[in-house]
Amino acid sequence: MKTFPPERVVCLTEETVETLYLLGEEDRIAGVSGYAVRPKRVRKEKPRVSAFTSADIPKILALDPDLVLTFSDLQADIAADLLREGITVMGYNQRNVAGILAMIRHVGATVGQGQKAEKLAAQYETRIARIANRTTGKPRPKVYFEEWDEPMITGIGWVSELIEIAGGQEAFPDLAGKDKARDRVVTSEQVIAAAPDVIIASWCGKKVRPEKVSARPGWDTIPAVRDGRIFEIKSPLILQPGPAALTDGLDAILEALS
Repeated sequence: MKTFPPERVVCLTEETVETLYLLGEEDRIAGVSGYAVRPKRVRKEKPRVSAFTSADIPKILALDPDLVLTFSDLQADIAADLLREGITVMGYNQRNVAGILAMIRHVGATVGQGQKAEKLAAQYETRIARIANRTTGKPRPKVYFEEWDEPMITGIGWVSELIEIAGGQEAFPDLAGKDKARDRVVTSEQVIAAAPDVIIASWCGKKVRPEKVSARPGWDTIPAVRDGRIFEIKSPLILQPGPAALTDGLDAILEALS
């Protein structure tokens, strides 16, 4: 890192972008992922330099970053390429609510806003606890969260946690803790057997078609299908492990369960 706090930061995923904006440190952002949509003005204010599993390395280098923020093993090759070019890289790997909060605190500390980040994370913790307490002792509908449709992939750790916080019961708790999507593939027969009361889908950039979900063979026996309780949550709200999931994403789950 050439300077501390870093003056020019490139964020290759959405959640670190939103965190820096919330901390009032958006002027440090030199480039973003093409998937960055929060806040809305980021699309007009910051150059896009990457997709999710690919990046324009020359374009990133031309921005002369002090620090590049990446996420997960899926961006490991990008991180390695940048490290070989002498760029400082920080790779996050948050997969649960505690990890999201830790990421917020760490990003804040990295840009010299540790106290502000601590306050923001504490606000989220208080709100989450309040919502969880509000649902204690109430009936918990079983929820199947579908992250992708072909193959069917059930929700990752933080999504499962937020479902429980919102008062639901995760349909596949044994799979929620598995980081890799391939380890969370479920069959139609498994979902039918789980008999979820609510189905929530977020197909990562592809529009959810409830009528196609309900038309799957044998799914007419599922309570969620029978009762018309199939909901979509837009992927930027729930599939990015950052502030969006803890706020608008959680609110969308609460609405689906109401």
